Amino acid sequence: MFDALSNKFSGIFDGLRKRGALSEADVSEALREVRLAMLDADVALPVVKDFVERIRQRAVGHEVLSAVSPGQQVAKIVHDALVEALGGEGAVPLNLNAVPPVPILMVGLQGSGKTTTSGKLALRLTSRDRKRVLLASLDTQRPAAQLQLAQLAERAGVPSLPIVAGQTPVQIGRRAMETGRREGFDVVILDTAGRLSIDQALMDEVRDIRAATNPAETLLVVDAMTGQDAVNTAKAFNDAVGVTGVVLTRMDGDARGGAALSMRHVTGAPIKFSGSGEKIDALEEFHPERVAGRILGLGDIVGLVERAAETIDHDEAEKLAKKMLKGNFTLEDYSAQLKQIGKMGSISSILGMLPGMGQLTKQIESANIDQTIFKRQQAIIGSMTAKERRMPDIIKASRKKRIAAGSGTSVQEVNRLLKQFDDMSDMMKRMNKLGQKGLMRQGMSALMPKHMGQQRRPY
Repeated sequence: MFDALSNKFSGIFDGLRKRGALSEADVSEALREVRLAMLDADVALPVVKDFVERIRQRAVGHEVLSAVSPGQQVAKIVHDALVEALGGEGAVPLNLNAVPPVPILMVGLQGSGKTTTSGKLALRLTSRDRKRVLLASLDTQRPAAQLQLAQLAERAGVPSLPIVAGQTPVQIGRRAMETGRREGFDVVILDTAGRLSIDQALMDEVRDIRAATNPAETLLVVDAMTGQDAVNTAKAFNDAVGVTGVVLTRMDGDARGGAALSMRHVTGAPIKFSGSGEKIDALEEFHPERVAGRILGLGDIVGLVERAAETIDHDEAEKLAKKMLKGNFTLEDYSAQLKQIGKMGSISSILGMLPGMGQLTKQIESANIDQTIFKRQQAIIGSMTAKERRMPDIIKASRKKRIAAGSGTSVQEVNRLLKQFDDMSDMMKRMNKLGQKGLMRQGMSALMPKHMGQQRRPY
């Protein structure tokens, strides 16, 4: 998401930086391009007008036009305006300051990812906040909706409200709250029914449930891929029942990003979470300043560090680091390392969080490296015997053919993996031999393979 908008913004700012000194006409021309880029990204027209006017007021001033690097000044102003449009600095937490059990009402259209998000939120509250959560499906419209939520609850490791046939959504909501009080739950997540489009029956039902359960949070779940339709949905739900927060789903899709930039302006409610992918743990707090940074190609280092902290097994990583420094690194360890990296997500999603990596991310996606490289390497290692994994030096021609056939790869790919592993092992041995003082004295070049460190002699 945001790729097209990010590329256009990069082009605009590159043009400004090349010009050196800026006139009001230069800024006006850049703002016209910003306006077109945002409209093309499906951002709501009132949001675009407000956004551009805000930048104009700050950019067309003496401080910017006479600055040493006015192009960078304008980029900073656009960044700050993006952060404001997305909701301001910092993530907005869930409001759980109520007498337990705290009711959280999930609303939205059918197909927006409401039920999946309910399961993800339950897992997040249980694992991170140590809350005791009850999931309850109030969806009597969609066949098997209640069973789907029960299955998600099982995956998340939380209880779900037992299904009682024939009850209305309001009756289910009241029963969920009674169960929550009686059994000592901290939070009750109420997953309501959706429709394919907004209608009076849907709004009446949500109003009745809201009146019966008095939720501390009413979270609107919208599919970011639907663009302008997501904005219209948000406005209708907000007008009807009042929305306290928004959850944007499918943020990893190829949508143009207009929904995210329009939500705060349209509803007045903050985007609290973003969902990407079907995995039960794929729900993240929404940080406006980080998203703005990614739109402008500045990356999200903090988000990357947080993702690593959440997904990497620290004990395993420590054991692996000790083995690597001693030079006892095997292909089994390498495979374990690949699995750890795989847990963090795709290569493109990781690179997307690094500053200035937009173009490289696109190249990786177009080459389809993301989905295949780690899996193929793990398949190759999986086709080896235990002895081969511990002693890769014994892998000669006949063994390579067998491994390639067993993993569905080629001998060239097996060779590539072994070469990669050898280079890594050599680097670890050199690091161990040099020690900390030697490394500081000789620098990183001392760790590079010999052929990389050699320089051509001048003729």
